[in-house]
Amino acid sequence: MNKYFTTVFALAVASMGAATFAQEIVGDPKAGHAKVDMCIGCHGIVGYQASFPEVHKVPKISGQGAKYIVAALNAYKKGERKHPTMRGIADSLSDQDMADVAAFYSANGVVEGAAPPAKSTVEPSAQVAALLTKGACVSCHGDNFSKPIDPSYPKIAGQHADYLFVALKSYKVENNALVGRSNAIMGGVAKQFSAAELKALAGYVNSLDGELKVVPQSRFR
Repeated sequence: MNKYFTTVFALAVASMGAATFAQEIVGDPKAGHAKVDMCIGCHGIVGYQASFPEVHKVPKISGQGAKYIVAALNAYKKGERKHPTMRGIADSLSDQDMADVAAFYSANGVVEGAAPPAKSTVEPSAQVAALLTKGACVSCHGDNFSKPIDPSYPKIAGQHADYLFVALKSYKVENNALVGRSNAIMGGVAKQFSAAELKALAGYVNSLDGELKVVPQSRFR
């Protein structure tokens, strides 16, 4: 990791560490189950695809870390992630709502005692291995890409490749009112790579065993 990324990373971690002193809102998964009607129409259907900003599967969020889900929803609410539908949903949620929804999805479909391997068992190609090293991906997302070093970072192992590709590209977008994500760390990482390289990275991460899944809701089965 070069000096710029090391400095940005250190500042980000330090700021998050300070935030832990603030009182944390505790989410209730049972309460969250009653608040996900706006979510299940996309995230509760296996294979469901979004069409904005391009066609791609919506992300798997069952089994995702609760603190990351809250962080993502807040990023949409603040406009740091520019997606009209998701911003509209996030705007309608209170801090407690976000915590409850996150608690529900972090536990949804989780099998007790089941866990991905501590280290990825799928060997990347030489090209992808070089890209992973260049982006220092494991330094945030963990050796198995399913145990991030900070719970506000996402688990990404096994995530849909087309979603990952769209998400990675969005960190490169600037000065667009409807598309893009503002994040100093991910923006710096993504801008190092071409679209083809980002697609290769997304394909590899998708091939890994992870905890993420789509759990069909009863009304859509």
